Amino acid sequence: MRILEKRLEKHIDLLIERYPVLSECREDLINAYLIMEESYENGGKLLVAGNGGSAADSEHIVGELMKGFKMQRHLSAEMCEKLKSVDSEMGETLGKNLQGALPAIALDGHPALTTAYMNDVEPLLCFAQQVNGFGNAGDVFLGISTSGNSKNVLYAATIAKAKGLKVIGLTGHKENKLEVFADVTVKVPETETYMIQELHLPVYHCWCLMLEDKFFGNAE
Repeated sequence: MRILEKRLEKHIDLLIERYPVLSECREDLINAYLIMEESYENGGKLLVAGNGGSAADSEHIVGELMKGFKMQRHLSAEMCEKLKSVDSEMGETLGKNLQGALPAIALDGHPALTTAYMNDVEPLLCFAQQVNGFGNAGDVFLGISTSGNSKNVLYAATIAKAKGLKVIGLTGHKENKLEVFADVTVKVPETETYMIQELHLPVYHCWCLMLEDKFFGNAE
């Protein structure tokens, strides 16, 4: 059984200190993080989807994972040398400025693909089609839905499970359909949409901080 490293607990502790209502979610917060940690350790990636404000949250998460969040995430000396061996001038610039990334894709961010699929096939399956194309066993699908019942997210979770991805749900407090598909669901203790979203942000910021600390902290 995977256990959270002691040095990473500080992020969870600070989150709950700042947002005490999330104390009831502590175990699920940790278990969801551990799913992502294991996937990244094994070369996997994160697929994220949601609607409206949750689509914006999906983009936000990807932005924190694909570049430096609190850390610079410098490339290794070996990679910098490889870059310079291809082209000394451009390699120098790349080596100084590129940052380590944790692969993540927001499924709302491909308008040509999604509008074509929605027009030609079935609008509610636009996220599912991308999970079908991008997803591999060992990857993680994070479905964000304040109700937990968004049909397009549920379809995406279904194909994710069928393909061997782990599924994490980030929802509000009410019983919902997404938690049936998810390996772990973080149900923040609010029922009003905007209040749920106000708690979703610190939750995923905490996950991003933990992942960055885990994979880049020792290199800083």
